[in-house]
Amino acid sequence: MAKKNKKDGFMIQAAILAAAGFLSRIIGLLYAVPLYQIIGEEGNGYYATAYDIYFMILLISTYSIPTAVSKVISQRLAVEEYKNANKLFKCSLIYVLVVGSFTAAITFIFAPSLVVDQSVLCLRIMAPTIFFSGLLSVFRGYMQAHNTMVPTAVSQIIEQIMNAVVSVAAAYIFTMPFRGGVDESKIAVHGAAGSAFGTFAGVMAGLIFILIIYLRKRSDILEKVRLDKNTHEEGYRDLFKVIFLMVTPVILSTFIYNVSTTFDMKIYWSAITHKSISTKDAARTYGIYSRQFLVLINLPIAIASAVSSALIPGISGAYSKGDIEDVNAKLNKAIRTTMLIMIPSAIGMAVLANPIMQLLFSGTDERAGYALAGGCISIICYALSTVTNGVLQAIGKVSEPVKNAAITLVIHLAFVIIGLNALDAAYSLAVLVGGSIVYSFFMVIFNARSINKHLGYNTDMNLVFLRPAVSAAVMGVFAILIYKAFYHICISALPQRTAVANALSLLVSILISIIIYAFMILRIGGYTEEEILDLPKGKLIVKFAKKFKLMK
Repeated sequence: MAKKNKKDGFMIQAAILAAAGFLSRIIGLLYAVPLYQIIGEEGNGYYATAYDIYFMILLISTYSIPTAVSKVISQRLAVEEYKNANKLFKCSLIYVLVVGSFTAAITFIFAPSLVVDQSVLCLRIMAPTIFFSGLLSVFRGYMQAHNTMVPTAVSQIIEQIMNAVVSVAAAYIFTMPFRGGVDESKIAVHGAAGSAFGTFAGVMAGLIFILIIYLRKRSDILEKVRLDKNTHEEGYRDLFKVIFLMVTPVILSTFIYNVSTTFDMKIYWSAITHKSISTKDAARTYGIYSRQFLVLINLPIAIASAVSSALIPGISGAYSKGDIEDVNAKLNKAIRTTMLIMIPSAIGMAVLANPIMQLLFSGTDERAGYALAGGCISIICYALSTVTNGVLQAIGKVSEPVKNAAITLVIHLAFVIIGLNALDAAYSLAVLVGGSIVYSFFMVIFNARSINKHLGYNTDMNLVFLRPAVSAAVMGVFAILIYKAFYHICISALPQRTAVANALSLLVSILISIIIYAFMILRIGGYTEEEILDLPKGKLIVKFAKKFKLMK
Protein backbone atom coordinates (compact mmCIF):
# COMPACT_ATOMS: atom_id res chain seq x y z
CA MET A 1 0.00 0.00 0.00
CA ALA A 2 2.90 2.36 0.75
CA LYS A 3 4.26 1.90 -2.71
CA LYS A 4 0.88 2.68 -4.21
CA ASN A 5 0.67 5.85 -2.13
CA LYS A 6 4.09 6.92 -3.35
CA LYS A 7 2.99 6.44 -6.94
CA ASP A 8 -0.20 8.37 -6.28
CA GLY A 9 1.85 11.06 -4.57
CA PHE A 10 4.05 11.47 -7.62
CA MET A 11 1.07 11.74 -9.95
CA ILE A 12 -0.69 14.18 -7.62
CA GLN A 13 2.41 16.40 -7.38
CA ALA A 14 2.89 16.20 -11.15
CA ALA A 15 -0.78 17.06 -11.68
CA ILE A 16 -0.52 20.06 -9.35
CA LEU A 17 2.50 21.45 -11.17
CA ALA A 18 1.03 20.58 -14.57
CA ALA A 19 -2.23 22.35 -13.77
CA ALA A 20 -0.37 25.41 -12.48
CA GLY A 21 2.01 25.47 -15.42
CA PHE A 22 -0.80 25.04 -17.91
CA LEU A 23 -2.92 27.71 -16.23
CA SER A 24 0.08 30.06 -16.18
CA ARG A 25 0.59 29.53 -19.91
CA ILE A 26 -3.13 30.11 -20.52
CA ILE A 27 -2.91 33.39 -18.61
CA GLY A 28 0.20 34.28 -20.60
CA LEU A 29 -1.63 33.53 -23.82
CA LEU A 30 -4.70 35.52 -22.80
CA TYR A 31 -2.79 38.66 -21.87
CA ALA A 32 -0.72 38.36 -25.07
CA VAL A 33 -3.91 39.14 -27.00
CA PRO A 34 -4.66 42.65 -25.60
CA LEU A 35 -0.91 43.30 -25.45
CA TYR A 36 -0.68 42.50 -29.17
CA GLN A 37 -3.45 45.02 -29.85
CA ILE A 38 -1.57 47.71 -27.88
CA ILE A 39 2.00 47.27 -29.12
CA GLY A 40 1.48 45.40 -32.40
CA GLU A 41 3.73 42.85 -34.10
CA GLU A 42 6.58 45.38 -34.19
CA GLY A 43 6.42 45.93 -30.43
CA ASN A 44 6.21 42.18 -29.90
CA GLY A 45 9.39 41.84 -31.93
CA TYR A 46 11.29 44.35 -29.77
CA TYR A 47 9.99 42.79 -26.55
CA ALA A 48 10.91 39.28 -27.75
CA THR A 49 14.40 40.47 -28.65
CA ALA A 50 14.99 41.84 -25.13
CA TYR A 51 13.31 38.87 -23.47
CA ASP A 52 15.52 36.37 -25.31
CA ILE A 53 18.65 38.03 -23.92
CA TYR A 54 17.10 38.36 -20.45
CA PHE A 55 16.14 34.69 -20.51
CA MET A 56 19.61 33.63 -21.65
CA ILE A 57 21.23 35.50 -18.74
CA LEU A 58 18.62 34.06 -16.38
CA LEU A 59 19.54 30.57 -17.62
CA ILE A 60 23.21 31.17 -16.88
CA SER A 61 22.64 32.66 -13.44
CA THR A 62 19.61 31.35 -11.57
CA TYR A 63 17.02 29.59 -13.76
CA SER A 64 18.22 26.05 -12.97
CA ILE A 65 18.36 26.58 -9.20
CA PRO A 66 14.99 24.86 -8.43
CA THR A 67 16.13 21.68 -10.19
CA ALA A 68 19.55 21.66 -8.54
CA VAL A 69 18.30 22.61 -5.07
CA SER A 70 15.47 20.08 -5.27
CA LYS A 71 17.86 17.28 -6.19
CA VAL A 72 20.66 17.86 -3.66
CA ILE A 73 18.31 18.61 -0.75
CA SER A 74 15.93 15.73 -1.51
CA GLN A 75 18.91 13.36 -1.35
CA ARG A 76 19.63 14.53 2.24
CA LEU A 77 15.98 14.45 3.25
CA ALA A 78 15.63 10.88 1.92
CA VAL A 79 18.13 9.73 4.58
CA GLU A 80 16.80 12.22 7.21
CA GLU A 81 19.88 14.48 7.19
CA TYR A 82 17.89 17.60 8.09
CA LYS A 83 20.88 19.66 9.26
CA ASN A 84 22.74 19.11 6.00
CA ALA A 85 19.59 19.89 4.01
CA ASN A 86 19.14 23.18 5.87
CA LYS A 87 22.79 24.08 5.32
CA LEU A 88 22.42 23.41 1.60
CA PHE A 89 19.44 25.76 1.56
CA LYS A 90 21.56 28.54 3.11
CA CYS A 91 24.38 27.89 0.64
CA SER A 92 21.91 28.14 -2.24
CA LEU A 93 20.67 31.52 -0.99
CA ILE A 94 24.22 32.87 -0.77
CA TYR A 95 24.93 31.55 -4.26
CA VAL A 96 22.01 33.39 -5.88
CA LEU A 97 22.63 36.58 -3.91
CA VAL A 98 26.14 36.80 -5.35
CA VAL A 99 25.49 35.52 -8.86
CA GLY A 100 22.11 37.21 -9.26
CA SER A 101 23.27 40.69 -8.26
CA PHE A 102 26.34 40.45 -10.51
CA THR A 103 24.45 39.31 -13.62
CA ALA A 104 21.66 41.87 -13.05
CA ALA A 105 24.23 44.68 -12.96
CA ILE A 106 26.02 43.39 -16.07
CA THR A 107 22.73 43.15 -17.96
CA PHE A 108 21.75 46.73 -17.12
CA ILE A 109 25.15 48.22 -17.97
CA PHE A 110 25.78 46.35 -21.22
CA ALA A 111 22.20 46.36 -22.57
CA PRO A 112 23.14 48.56 -25.60
CA SER A 113 25.68 45.94 -26.67
CA LEU A 114 23.29 43.01 -26.25
CA VAL A 115 20.19 44.08 -28.20
CA VAL A 116 19.10 46.44 -30.98
CA ASP A 117 18.59 50.07 -29.94
CA GLN A 118 14.79 49.74 -29.84
CA SER A 119 15.01 46.97 -27.19
CA VAL A 120 17.53 48.57 -24.80
CA LEU A 121 14.94 50.23 -22.53
CA CYS A 122 12.99 46.98 -22.36
CA LEU A 123 16.06 44.94 -21.33
CA ARG A 124 17.13 47.44 -18.68
CA ILE A 125 13.71 47.25 -17.04
CA MET A 126 14.05 43.46 -16.96
CA ALA A 127 17.57 43.48 -15.46
CA PRO A 128 16.62 43.68 -11.72
CA THR A 129 14.21 40.79 -12.27
CA ILE A 130 17.20 38.45 -12.65
CA PHE A 131 18.24 39.02 -9.03
CA PHE A 132 14.79 38.53 -7.52
CA SER A 133 14.06 35.58 -9.78
CA GLY A 134 17.10 33.82 -8.27
CA LEU A 135 15.70 34.17 -4.75
CA LEU A 136 12.31 32.93 -5.91
CA SER A 137 13.97 29.91 -7.57
CA VAL A 138 15.76 28.84 -4.37
CA PHE A 139 12.56 28.85 -2.31
CA ARG A 140 10.69 26.96 -5.02
CA GLY A 141 13.42 24.31 -5.18
CA TYR A 142 13.47 24.00 -1.38
CA MET A 143 9.72 23.39 -1.26
CA GLN A 144 9.91 20.87 -4.12
CA ALA A 145 12.63 18.97 -2.25
CA HIS A 146 10.08 18.45 0.54
CA ASN A 147 7.76 16.86 -2.05
CA THR A 148 5.27 19.69 -1.91
CA MET A 149 4.58 21.36 -5.25
CA VAL A 150 1.69 23.51 -4.05
CA PRO A 151 3.79 26.60 -3.06
CA THR A 152 5.59 26.48 -6.43
CA ALA A 153 2.32 25.99 -8.29
CA VAL A 154 0.45 28.80 -6.55
CA SER A 155 3.42 31.18 -6.81
CA GLN A 156 3.58 30.51 -10.57
CA ILE A 157 -0.07 31.42 -10.97
CA ILE A 158 0.27 34.56 -8.82
CA GLU A 159 3.38 35.55 -10.76
CA GLN A 160 1.65 35.17 -14.10
CA ILE A 161 -1.53 36.99 -13.03
CA MET A 162 0.48 39.97 -11.78
CA ASN A 163 2.61 39.84 -14.91
CA ALA A 164 -0.49 39.89 -17.11
CA VAL A 165 -2.22 42.77 -15.31
CA VAL A 166 0.86 44.99 -15.02
CA SER A 167 2.13 44.20 -18.56
CA VAL A 168 -1.10 45.28 -20.23
CA ALA A 169 -1.65 48.29 -17.95
CA ALA A 170 1.95 49.52 -18.17
CA ALA A 171 2.11 49.00 -21.94
CA TYR A 172 -1.02 51.09 -22.35
CA ILE A 173 0.21 53.84 -20.00
CA PHE A 174 3.70 53.94 -21.55
CA THR A 175 2.26 54.32 -25.07
CA MET A 176 -0.38 56.96 -24.30
CA PRO A 177 1.87 60.00 -24.98
CA PHE A 178 2.68 58.69 -28.48
CA ARG A 179 -0.78 57.74 -29.71
CA GLY A 180 -2.02 59.74 -32.67
CA GLY A 181 1.54 60.61 -33.69
CA VAL A 182 3.24 59.92 -37.00
CA ASP A 183 5.96 57.67 -35.60
CA GLU A 184 4.31 54.34 -34.71
CA SER A 185 7.69 52.86 -33.78
CA LYS A 186 7.66 54.89 -30.56
CA ILE A 187 4.48 53.08 -29.54
CA ALA A 188 6.19 49.76 -30.25
CA VAL A 189 9.35 50.65 -28.27
CA HIS A 190 7.61 52.09 -25.20
CA GLY A 191 4.87 49.46 -25.24
CA ALA A 192 7.53 46.74 -25.15
CA ALA A 193 9.13 48.52 -22.18
CA GLY A 194 5.80 48.59 -20.34
CA SER A 195 5.37 44.87 -20.94
CA ALA A 196 8.84 44.28 -19.47
CA PHE A 197 7.76 46.02 -16.27
CA GLY A 198 5.09 43.35 -15.92
CA THR A 199 7.80 40.65 -15.86
CA PHE A 200 9.42 42.36 -12.87
CA ALA A 201 6.11 42.83 -11.03
CA GLY A 202 5.19 39.18 -11.55
CA VAL A 203 8.42 37.85 -10.05
CA MET A 204 8.08 40.14 -7.03
CA ALA A 205 4.51 38.94 -6.40
CA GLY A 206 5.57 35.29 -6.61
CA LEU A 207 8.53 35.90 -4.28
CA ILE A 208 6.40 37.63 -1.63
CA PHE A 209 3.90 34.75 -1.66
CA ILE A 210 6.47 31.97 -1.33
CA LEU A 211 8.31 33.86 1.42
CA ILE A 212 5.06 33.97 3.41
CA ILE A 213 4.63 30.19 2.94
CA TYR A 214 8.23 29.53 3.98
CA LEU A 215 7.92 31.64 7.13
CA ARG A 216 4.79 29.68 8.11
CA LYS A 217 6.62 26.35 7.68
CA ARG A 218 9.96 27.53 9.05
CA SER A 219 9.34 26.52 12.68
CA ASP A 220 8.48 22.92 11.67
CA ILE A 221 11.54 22.70 9.43
CA LEU A 222 13.86 24.03 12.15
CA GLU A 223 12.35 21.62 14.66
CA LYS A 224 13.39 18.70 12.45
CA VAL A 225 16.86 20.24 12.18
CA ARG A 226 17.08 20.53 15.97
CA LEU A 227 16.05 16.90 16.50
CA ASP A 228 18.42 15.58 13.84
CA LYS A 229 20.81 13.12 15.56
CA ASN A 230 22.74 12.28 12.39
CA THR A 231 26.48 12.35 13.10
CA HIS A 232 27.41 12.89 9.45
CA GLU A 233 27.35 16.68 9.34
CA GLU A 234 28.82 18.27 6.21
CA GLY A 235 30.86 21.47 6.35
CA TYR A 236 29.88 24.60 4.45
CA ARG A 237 32.94 24.31 2.22
CA ASP A 238 31.90 20.82 1.11
CA LEU A 239 28.29 21.92 0.66
CA PHE A 240 29.27 24.87 -1.53
CA LYS A 241 31.25 22.39 -3.58
CA VAL A 242 28.15 20.19 -3.87
CA ILE A 243 26.07 23.18 -4.98
CA PHE A 244 28.68 24.25 -7.51
CA LEU A 245 29.20 20.75 -8.92
CA MET A 246 25.45 20.19 -9.19
CA VAL A 247 24.39 23.65 -10.35
CA THR A 248 27.10 24.10 -12.97
CA PRO A 249 26.23 21.06 -15.14
CA VAL A 250 22.50 21.70 -14.72
CA ILE A 251 23.00 25.33 -15.73
CA LEU A 252 25.07 24.30 -18.73
CA SER A 253 22.46 21.74 -19.76
CA THR A 254 19.51 24.08 -19.25
CA PHE A 255 21.38 26.96 -20.90
CA ILE A 256 22.34 25.00 -23.99
CA TYR A 257 18.90 23.37 -24.14
CA ASN A 258 17.02 26.68 -24.01
CA VAL A 259 19.47 29.15 -25.52
CA SER A 260 18.75 28.18 -29.13
CA THR A 261 16.01 30.84 -29.34
CA THR A 262 18.43 33.53 -28.19
CA PHE A 263 21.00 32.46 -30.77
CA ASP A 264 18.24 32.39 -33.38
CA MET A 265 17.39 35.99 -32.51
CA LYS A 266 21.01 37.19 -32.85
CA ILE A 267 21.54 35.24 -36.08
CA TYR A 268 18.23 36.49 -37.46
CA TRP A 269 18.97 40.17 -36.87
CA SER A 270 22.51 39.76 -38.20
CA ALA A 271 21.33 38.04 -41.39
CA ILE A 272 18.32 40.29 -41.96
CA THR A 273 20.41 43.49 -42.05
CA HIS A 274 21.96 42.31 -45.32
CA LYS A 275 18.58 41.80 -46.98
CA SER A 276 16.14 44.26 -48.50
CA ILE A 277 13.69 44.42 -45.58
CA SER A 278 12.91 47.24 -43.16
CA THR A 279 13.56 47.03 -39.41
CA LYS A 280 9.81 47.28 -38.84
CA ASP A 281 9.01 44.30 -41.11
CA ALA A 282 11.90 42.32 -39.65
CA ALA A 283 10.56 42.94 -36.13
CA ARG A 284 7.08 41.84 -37.23
CA THR A 285 8.41 38.54 -38.58
CA TYR A 286 10.39 37.82 -35.45
CA GLY A 287 7.38 38.83 -33.34
CA ILE A 288 5.24 36.21 -35.12
CA TYR A 289 7.85 33.52 -34.40
CA SER A 290 8.66 34.41 -30.80
CA ARG A 291 5.45 35.92 -29.42
CA GLN A 292 2.89 33.87 -31.34
CA PHE A 293 4.32 30.56 -32.58
CA LEU A 294 6.58 29.84 -29.57
CA VAL A 295 3.98 31.03 -27.05
CA LEU A 296 1.41 28.59 -28.45
CA ILE A 297 3.64 25.51 -28.75
CA ASN A 298 4.96 26.15 -25.23
CA LEU A 299 1.42 26.00 -23.87
CA PRO A 300 1.12 22.17 -23.76
CA ILE A 301 4.86 21.76 -23.04
CA ALA A 302 4.17 23.30 -19.61
CA ILE A 303 2.70 19.93 -18.66
CA ALA A 304 5.93 18.14 -19.58
CA SER A 305 7.93 20.65 -17.53
CA ALA A 306 5.68 19.98 -14.54
CA VAL A 307 6.07 16.21 -14.90
CA SER A 308 9.85 16.65 -15.11
CA SER A 309 9.96 18.79 -11.95
CA ALA A 310 7.75 16.33 -10.06
CA LEU A 311 9.92 13.40 -11.21
CA ILE A 312 13.23 14.68 -9.86
CA PRO A 313 12.84 14.19 -6.07
CA GLY A 314 11.28 10.72 -6.42
CA ILE A 315 13.69 9.42 -9.05
CA SER A 316 16.69 10.92 -7.27
CA GLY A 317 15.70 9.18 -4.03
CA ALA A 318 14.96 5.85 -5.75
CA TYR A 319 18.22 5.92 -7.72
CA SER A 320 20.28 6.74 -4.61
CA LYS A 321 18.84 3.55 -3.05
CA GLY A 322 19.67 1.50 -6.15
CA ASP A 323 16.02 0.81 -7.00
CA ILE A 324 16.32 0.91 -10.82
CA GLU A 325 12.96 -0.86 -11.23
CA ASP A 326 11.18 1.97 -9.40
CA VAL A 327 13.12 4.56 -11.45
CA ASN A 328 12.03 2.95 -14.73
CA ALA A 329 8.44 2.61 -13.51
CA LYS A 330 8.29 6.33 -12.71
CA LEU A 331 9.93 7.20 -16.03
CA ASN A 332 7.52 5.00 -17.99
CA LYS A 333 4.51 6.54 -16.27
CA ALA A 334 5.83 10.06 -16.88
CA ILE A 335 6.44 9.50 -20.60
CA ARG A 336 3.11 7.76 -21.20
CA THR A 337 1.18 10.47 -19.34
CA THR A 338 3.03 13.19 -21.22
CA MET A 339 2.45 11.64 -24.66
CA LEU A 340 -1.22 11.02 -23.84
CA ILE A 341 -1.60 14.82 -23.79
CA MET A 342 1.14 16.06 -26.15
CA ILE A 343 0.24 14.00 -29.24
CA PRO A 344 -3.40 15.17 -29.47
CA SER A 345 -2.31 18.71 -28.58
CA ALA A 346 0.12 18.76 -31.51
CA ILE A 347 -2.38 17.32 -34.00
CA GLY A 348 -5.20 19.53 -32.75
CA MET A 349 -3.11 22.69 -33.09
CA ALA A 350 -1.91 21.61 -36.54
CA VAL A 351 -5.36 21.10 -38.07
CA LEU A 352 -6.86 24.20 -36.40
CA ALA A 353 -3.77 26.41 -36.66
CA ASN A 354 -5.20 29.26 -38.73
CA PRO A 355 -8.49 29.59 -36.78
CA ILE A 356 -6.52 29.58 -33.51
CA MET A 357 -4.16 32.31 -34.69
CA GLN A 358 -7.00 34.46 -35.99
CA LEU A 359 -8.91 34.06 -32.73
CA LEU A 360 -5.97 35.07 -30.54
CA PHE A 361 -4.19 37.53 -32.82
CA SER A 362 -6.92 39.00 -34.97
CA GLY A 363 -5.59 40.40 -38.22
CA THR A 364 -2.19 38.73 -37.90
CA ASP A 365 -0.25 37.70 -40.98
CA GLU A 366 -1.45 34.39 -42.49
CA ARG A 367 2.13 33.15 -42.12
CA ALA A 368 1.43 32.73 -38.39
CA GLY A 369 -1.09 29.97 -39.11
CA TYR A 370 1.27 28.19 -41.49
CA ALA A 371 4.07 28.40 -38.92
CA LEU A 372 1.93 26.84 -36.19
CA ALA A 373 0.64 24.06 -38.47
CA GLY A 374 4.12 23.20 -39.73
CA GLY A 375 5.90 23.43 -36.39
CA CYS A 376 3.50 21.50 -34.13
CA ILE A 377 5.60 18.31 -34.29
CA SER A 378 8.11 20.10 -32.06
CA ILE A 379 5.53 20.01 -29.22
CA ILE A 380 5.96 16.24 -28.97
CA CYS A 381 9.75 16.36 -29.28
CA TYR A 382 10.26 19.20 -26.79
CA ALA A 383 8.00 17.44 -24.28
CA LEU A 384 9.96 14.20 -24.54
CA SER A 385 13.34 15.92 -24.26
CA THR A 386 12.14 17.93 -21.24
CA VAL A 387 11.12 14.79 -19.34
CA THR A 388 14.27 12.87 -20.27
CA ASN A 389 16.46 15.83 -19.32
CA GLY A 390 14.90 15.80 -15.86
CA VAL A 391 15.48 12.06 -15.49
CA LEU A 392 19.16 12.25 -16.46
CA GLN A 393 19.70 15.08 -13.98
CA ALA A 394 17.82 13.19 -11.26
CA ILE A 395 20.04 10.10 -11.58
CA GLY A 396 23.18 12.23 -11.39
CA LYS A 397 24.14 11.94 -15.08
CA VAL A 398 24.18 15.73 -15.38
CA SER A 399 26.90 15.76 -18.03
CA GLU A 400 24.74 13.75 -20.46
CA PRO A 401 22.13 16.48 -21.11
CA VAL A 402 24.99 18.98 -21.49
CA LYS A 403 26.69 16.85 -24.13
CA ASN A 404 23.45 16.03 -25.92
CA ALA A 405 22.26 19.65 -25.94
CA ALA A 406 25.65 20.89 -27.17
CA ILE A 407 25.71 18.49 -30.14
CA THR A 408 22.09 19.30 -30.94
CA LEU A 409 22.75 23.03 -30.72
CA VAL A 410 25.56 22.78 -33.27
CA ILE A 411 23.25 20.96 -35.71
CA HIS A 412 20.49 23.50 -35.07
CA LEU A 413 22.75 26.53 -35.54
CA ALA A 414 24.16 25.15 -38.79
CA PHE A 415 20.59 24.77 -40.10
CA VAL A 416 19.52 28.27 -39.05
CA ILE A 417 22.68 30.07 -40.19
CA ILE A 418 22.65 28.44 -43.62
CA GLY A 419 18.90 28.91 -44.02
CA LEU A 420 18.72 32.57 -42.96
CA ASN A 421 21.75 33.62 -44.98
CA ALA A 422 21.13 31.56 -48.12
CA LEU A 423 17.40 32.10 -48.55
CA ASP A 424 15.35 35.21 -49.26
CA ALA A 425 13.92 37.17 -46.30
CA ALA A 426 10.46 35.86 -47.22
CA TYR A 427 11.52 32.40 -45.98
CA SER A 428 13.04 33.57 -42.69
CA LEU A 429 10.00 32.54 -40.60
CA ALA A 430 10.00 29.06 -42.15
CA VAL A 431 13.71 28.71 -41.34
CA LEU A 432 13.17 29.67 -37.69
CA VAL A 433 10.28 27.21 -37.34
CA GLY A 434 12.30 24.51 -39.11
CA GLY A 435 15.18 25.14 -36.72
CA SER A 436 12.84 24.56 -33.78
CA ILE A 437 11.83 21.18 -35.23
CA VAL A 438 15.43 20.16 -35.95
CA TYR A 439 16.58 21.04 -32.45
CA SER A 440 13.77 19.27 -30.59
CA PHE A 441 14.02 16.14 -32.77
CA PHE A 442 17.75 15.56 -32.31
CA MET A 443 17.52 16.31 -28.59
CA VAL A 444 15.01 13.47 -28.22
CA ILE A 445 17.24 11.05 -30.15
CA PHE A 446 20.36 11.77 -28.09
CA ASN A 447 18.54 11.76 -24.73
CA ALA A 448 16.81 8.46 -25.53
CA ARG A 449 20.18 6.90 -26.22
CA SER A 450 21.54 8.16 -22.89
CA ILE A 451 18.51 6.92 -20.94
CA ASN A 452 18.84 3.48 -22.48
CA LYS A 453 22.57 3.35 -21.70
CA HIS A 454 22.21 4.22 -18.00
CA LEU A 455 18.85 2.68 -17.11
CA GLY A 456 18.30 0.03 -19.76
CA TYR A 457 14.92 1.62 -20.46
CA ASN A 458 13.25 0.97 -23.80
CA THR A 459 10.04 2.69 -24.82
CA ASP A 460 7.03 0.58 -25.81
CA MET A 461 6.38 2.31 -29.14
CA ASN A 462 2.91 0.81 -29.50
CA LEU A 463 1.56 1.95 -26.13
CA VAL A 464 3.44 5.24 -25.82
CA PHE A 465 3.18 6.57 -29.38
CA LEU A 466 1.15 4.48 -31.83
CA ARG A 467 -2.15 4.20 -29.94
CA PRO A 468 -2.29 7.89 -28.90
CA ALA A 469 -1.27 8.86 -32.48
CA VAL A 470 -4.04 6.78 -34.07
CA SER A 471 -6.58 8.18 -31.60
CA ALA A 472 -5.35 11.73 -32.19
CA ALA A 473 -5.42 11.30 -35.98
CA VAL A 474 -9.09 10.29 -35.86
CA MET A 475 -9.71 13.23 -33.53
CA GLY A 476 -7.91 15.58 -35.94
CA VAL A 477 -10.08 14.58 -38.90
CA PHE A 478 -13.25 15.17 -36.90
CA ALA A 479 -11.87 18.43 -35.49
CA ILE A 480 -11.41 20.12 -38.86
CA LEU A 481 -14.69 18.71 -40.26
CA ILE A 482 -16.67 19.87 -37.24
CA TYR A 483 -15.01 23.29 -37.35
CA LYS A 484 -15.81 23.83 -41.03
CA ALA A 485 -19.39 22.59 -40.72
CA PHE A 486 -20.15 24.70 -37.66
CA TYR A 487 -18.39 27.75 -39.15
CA HIS A 488 -20.60 27.48 -42.24
CA ILE A 489 -23.69 27.40 -40.02
CA CYS A 490 -22.51 30.33 -37.87
CA ILE A 491 -21.50 32.55 -40.77
CA SER A 492 -24.89 31.93 -42.39
CA ALA A 493 -26.67 32.98 -39.19
CA LEU A 494 -24.23 35.78 -38.36
CA PRO A 495 -23.05 37.35 -41.64
CA GLN A 496 -20.23 39.87 -41.28
CA ARG A 497 -19.41 38.46 -37.83
CA THR A 498 -16.48 36.25 -38.84
CA ALA A 499 -14.65 36.63 -35.51
CA VAL A 500 -17.69 35.42 -33.54
CA ALA A 501 -18.27 32.56 -35.98
CA ASN A 502 -14.61 31.54 -35.72
CA ALA A 503 -14.62 31.60 -31.90
CA LEU A 504 -17.85 29.58 -31.57
CA SER A 505 -16.74 27.05 -34.19
CA LEU A 506 -13.40 26.56 -32.47
CA LEU A 507 -15.01 26.07 -29.07
CA VAL A 508 -17.44 23.44 -30.35
CA SER A 509 -14.76 21.69 -32.39
CA ILE A 510 -12.31 21.50 -29.46
CA LEU A 511 -14.88 20.25 -26.96
CA ILE A 512 -16.17 17.51 -29.26
CA SER A 513 -12.61 16.58 -30.27
CA ILE A 514 -11.62 15.99 -26.63
CA ILE A 515 -14.55 13.58 -26.24
CA ILE A 516 -13.64 11.78 -29.46
CA TYR A 517 -10.00 11.40 -28.40
CA ALA A 518 -10.98 10.09 -24.95
CA PHE A 519 -13.36 7.61 -26.59
CA MET A 520 -10.69 6.40 -29.03
CA ILE A 521 -7.88 6.04 -26.50
CA LEU A 522 -10.07 4.00 -24.17
CA ARG A 523 -11.60 1.96 -26.98
CA ILE A 524 -8.31 0.78 -28.49
CA GLY A 525 -6.87 -0.09 -25.08
CA GLY A 526 -4.36 2.68 -24.68
CA TYR A 527 -4.53 2.37 -20.88
CA THR A 528 -5.29 -0.45 -18.44
CA GLU A 529 -7.68 0.05 -15.55
CA GLU A 530 -4.80 0.02 -13.04
CA GLU A 531 -2.93 2.70 -14.99
CA ILE A 532 -6.00 4.92 -15.22
CA LEU A 533 -6.60 4.55 -11.48
CA ASP A 534 -3.10 5.99 -10.90
CA LEU A 535 -4.07 9.14 -12.81
CA PRO A 536 -5.68 12.13 -11.07
CA LYS A 537 -9.47 11.47 -10.89
CA GLY A 538 -8.72 7.93 -12.10
CA LYS A 539 -11.73 6.38 -10.32
CA LEU A 540 -14.08 8.82 -12.04
CA ILE A 541 -12.54 8.07 -15.46
CA VAL A 542 -12.84 4.29 -14.94
CA LYS A 543 -16.43 4.62 -13.76
CA PHE A 544 -17.33 6.69 -16.82
CA ALA A 545 -15.52 4.32 -19.20
CA LYS A 546 -17.24 1.24 -17.81
CA LYS A 547 -20.64 2.88 -17.83
CA PHE A 548 -20.35 3.54 -21.57
CA LYS A 549 -18.67 0.15 -22.20
CA LEU A 550 -15.38 1.74 -23.32
CA MET A 551 -13.44 -0.73 -21.21
CA LYS A 552 -14.16 -3.98 -19.38
